Amino acid sequence: MAAASAVRAAGRRSRQLFDIFVAEIPWTVSSKELKEYFSQFGSVQRCQLPFDRNTGFHRRYCWIKFSTPEEVQNALQKEPHILEGSKLTLKQQIRRRHSQRRSPSE
Repeated sequence: MAAASAVRAAGRRSRQLFDIFVAEIPWTVSSKELKEYFSQFGSVQRCQLPFDRNTGFHRRYCWIKFSTPEEVQNALQKEPHILEGSKLTLKQQIRRRHSQRRSPSE
């Protein structure tokens, strides 16, 4: 049991600093194209591009996960990011642990 808890904790730590939030993505850009674009900065582990069930279109934002913090910094340092004529907005995502989240009463 303790080993499984340690593995979960390590997984949460590895997700904390390596994600980038990308907004203002053109409707015509796919997750494959996003992965290809961001691979110039390092190894893209995941691209999560959420879709709207009602419209069938993506929501014009995504999360990119890189392998290392250096790759994240490489992507954040380049300006501007332009895909299909549209300027993308990038922000580093720092996820808080459950113990750091605010409770509903705060």
